[in-house]
Amino acid sequence: MSAPEPAPATFPPAVAERLRAGAFLLVDKPRGPSSHQVTAWVRDLLGLDRAGHAGTLDPGVSGLLWIGVGPALKLIPLTLEFPKRYVGVIDFHAAVAPRELDRVVREFTGPIFQTPPVRSAVRRERRVRTVHRLEVLERTPTTALVDVVADSGTYVRTLAVDLGDALGVGAQLAELRRTGTGPFREEAAIRLADLADRVHAARAGSPDGLLAALHPVEEVTREFPAIELKDGAAAAIAHGASLARGGVGRPPPTFAAGASVVLVDRAGRLVAVGRALVPSTDLGGRRPGWVIATTRVFADPARYPPRWRTGATRAEPAATG
Repeated sequence: MSAPEPAPATFPPAVAERLRAGAFLLVDKPRGPSSHQVTAWVRDLLGLDRAGHAGTLDPGVSGLLWIGVGPALKLIPLTLEFPKRYVGVIDFHAAVAPRELDRVVREFTGPIFQTPPVRSAVRRERRVRTVHRLEVLERTPTTALVDVVADSGTYVRTLAVDLGDALGVGAQLAELRRTGTGPFREEAAIRLADLADRVHAARAGSPDGLLAALHPVEEVTREFPAIELKDGAAAAIAHGASLARGGVGRPPPTFAAGASVVLVDRAGRLVAVGRALVPSTDLGGRRPGWVIATTRVFADPARYPPRWRTGATRAEPAATG
């Protein structure tokens, strides 16, 4: 697929503002082009300098591809935490009894060891991934149509080979389609040709179709626990600080240490995302100490004037609120 020439930035104000604030698209990737090629095509179609995707699909795989533009690129680490859902066809090299297939499918549901295939974009180290769902939808003696929900980074092609080895007959993945990424489903994905039509319509003064395809960042961040910040903490974090106990506003929802969290100001505006250093049960009290490590700042620092007193460190408001 050849990418279109970058177009001038002539979008109506509503579209231009959505792109400025950051947005993501759910694209129905066809078989053939790589994920990188599809992302570059979307970037050029929108006339942007940068775009990025979360969760690579091989050229021969179709389905839902998450593509972020503008500040939404900072969401990629969060979206990589979402489990992925696939429908695939496995070809077995010999006939498999239904009872044996059901037995092996149960064995491969849960935590499994995987080594990435030789032709992969990551280092080939054995690692653990969790298969949350592995269901046989249809079958013949030598094929199985499977529904798979697994951790991001699970190689379904490797899973198919491992199933064949466990059955003693050998197997390969014949076809694969991604049908979901976390809360997002393939029904919401847009085909590339339809996206091009919506871009042209927006430039002609009809932006509603394109706006519907440009999802706001809140559709991702609302999937994670949100911590309300005191005013001083919001200002400090907007300028790059992390969060200490004294900066926490209302009690947050339950989460464990290591969880990804969203940091919002009193008005509910997204300030940053971060990683919990302690569980939510350890956020209260007046003890000093850092509780959230800020990983990505979304807020415009100009909206949050520095509130810390003269001579204080930049991080201090997060502790004092």
